[in-house]
Amino acid sequence: MNHLLGQRAQDRLKQLAECSASEFGVTRLPFTKEHHKANALLKGWMEEAGLTVHVDDAGTLIGRYDAGDNAPTLLMGSHQDSVKQGGSYDGIMGIVLPIIALDALNRQGGKLPYSVEILAFADEEGVRFPTALVGPRALAGTLDERVIDRKDKNGITLRHALKDFGVNPDNIGLLKRDASKILGFIETHIEQGPVLEHEDVPLGVVSAISGIERHQLTFTGQAAHAGTVPMHLRKDALTAAAEVIQEAEKLAIKIPDLLATVGQLDVTPNVVNAIPGNVSMSIELRSPIDEVREKAGEILQVFARDTALLRGLDCDIKRTYSQSATECDHSLQLAITRAIVATQCRVHQLPSGATHDASAMSDLTGVAMLFVRCKKGISHNPAEYASDEDMGLAIDALISLLINIRS
Repeated sequence: MNHLLGQRAQDRLKQLAECSASEFGVTRLPFTKEHHKANALLKGWMEEAGLTVHVDDAGTLIGRYDAGDNAPTLLMGSHQDSVKQGGSYDGIMGIVLPIIALDALNRQGGKLPYSVEILAFADEEGVRFPTALVGPRALAGTLDERVIDRKDKNGITLRHALKDFGVNPDNIGLLKRDASKILGFIETHIEQGPVLEHEDVPLGVVSAISGIERHQLTFTGQAAHAGTVPMHLRKDALTAAAEVIQEAEKLAIKIPDLLATVGQLDVTPNVVNAIPGNVSMSIELRSPIDEVREKAGEILQVFARDTALLRGLDCDIKRTYSQSATECDHSLQLAITRAIVATQCRVHQLPSGATHDASAMSDLTGVAMLFVRCKKGISHNPAEYASDEDMGLAIDALISLLINIRS
């Protein structure tokens, strides 16, 4: 394990964390002065590593190691943006570590038989504009260009922000890559969960990026005085919602590869001495297996309607969002597995419950992800942390992967 390279990664991530609009945590939104500052640092490190650098018309910073005109290209990278008051590792670590790995190879005089591009995508989090993944979707040719005219909370369109950033959004449609010339896309990312720490392993191989679906459910009963309506005559919307919440939890515990979350609940009239007459709630389901997720959604919809019927309530439920799972490429998973073995670490495979740039890149090419352990599984939080040692192991694994991956 190369401790010095892990320390270098930590130092660079600290420098990038200072490119923030907030003093507490990291707030780095796309196409802002903080984005400019972060890109300037990344550009300098890319050039030190011997890469040629440019920014494409979707705002993606690209550093290229060129093995010649006829050589295929391996794509690596992640996103530079953050949530508001987030951490120093989410996304940006997956840009810094490949740069250091390529720099180490370059300093050793190593030559690769294929080209490599490190991609620093501008906007994965979707915090500033009501859209996300514009950079990878542009490369994949799946971008709905109408999103370019969407506005942030200050009324600035994405089109205007891109122009101010120095690129030409009118050319985004020309960014689509030729899949036949791409070897794949590999994204390095903190796990953002506690599994690797629980398993006491520093690195993990991602099997799939979970699909997501969301349901909005409203129970309508009768608000009434809490002291005058007997229990058997009540039409309590909140007790019905509580049954659904418990059923969602039971279902996710019982069914492997399923996560269920009720994160939003609006109760009316929401006072201490009145029976709740109306409850609106969300149900979010995630699974790396689409059939598991979809079946769970159907089960919960039926359960909610049956619950309403038994309690004499009205029930409105609809699926409001659906995103398919992304299966990681088997050959790239194997390459990452071999690279982890080369670091003498135990290999642990796990799905990603969060969405990543890789999910959009899968429409262009095979994708895979290398997870790095994060302290207590904390992410989207200033307490987010990956150790020098773990990042050093990840860099070692990336170096091994770059040397040994079959082109």
